[in-house]
Amino acid sequence: MLLQFLLIVVGVALVLWGADRMTEGAASLARRLSVPEIVIGLTIVAAGTSAPELFVSVVSALNGTPDLAVGNVVGSNTMNAMLIVGVSAMVAPMVISRSTVRRDIPFAVVASVLLLVLCLDGMDRWSVSGNSISRMDGIILLIGFAVFMTFALLQARKGQSTGQPEAADGRQMPVWRGLAYVALGLLCLVIGSNLFVDAATKVAQQLGVSEGVIGLTIVAGGTSLPELATSVVAARKGQSAIAIGNVIGSNVFNILMILGLTAVISPMQIEGITLVDLAVMLVSVALVWLFSATKLTVARWEGAVLTIGYIVYLAWLISQL
Repeated sequence: MLLQFLLIVVGVALVLWGADRMTEGAASLARRLSVPEIVIGLTIVAAGTSAPELFVSVVSALNGTPDLAVGNVVGSNTMNAMLIVGVSAMVAPMVISRSTVRRDIPFAVVASVLLLVLCLDGMDRWSVSGNSISRMDGIILLIGFAVFMTFALLQARKGQSTGQPEAADGRQMPVWRGLAYVALGLLCLVIGSNLFVDAATKVAQQLGVSEGVIGLTIVAGGTSLPELATSVVAARKGQSAIAIGNVIGSNVFNILMILGLTAVISPMQIEGITLVDLAVMLVSVALVWLFSATKLTVARWEGAVLTIGYIVYLAWLISQL
């Protein structure tokens, strides 16, 4: 057991370090294209910080434990919307653009509703336990991801034509170094996610805890650390667009791309995830939308509400073990 926990720590460290290198390299390359800040947050940064969830989920499917992927995504999205936005807003109130409130956040809400519908699809009772996300469901999710990416790229083109400022400050690294960071980050993500999934699965089996619950808590917390670090740092630097774009983009990536790809690889049986978990995920992103729409700012007290809400939810999860 001690060895498995040590492997979990090593796996998380590799995943986090790899995600940081990948995000840094990708963001540097994107800055050279003068892509608007919100688009960087929604796409490049979101993809980089969602890479741990992607690799953990795909490796789970390849290893024959796809149930871990569902809990990972649901838990990560809830943590993103409640804890990460909450802590970031408490560090510095987040100013949200009108276009983000009208177009970007609603996309995350729609993606959450779509996941809830697919989890309940074909069932005659209000329970998700025993349901499955089929390959056809995965294809639907991937189509939604393609729509989202098309929308984001159109925003980028519009931003370039109107001459919006660069995505972020800081020195631009050489192209070769940016590409090397991306490649090295991906390698660490592959190795780290393999270690993490294997060890977490063995711990779950030894403790008699369902993979779904492990995914909602330990795995979700570990893979969401890049989003937390990225958003808090961006908030401290006054880059609210990157901070909120990172969260919203990551939530959309997690549902549409990660679960979509995982389901295509291996249909997922839903175990350990309840309707309450899905409802909390949906309510959390809806709260972010509501708070953002009021004065186009997520104030410190609103961040505190989101953070306390997550703590209460986490306490409820632990009480169910």
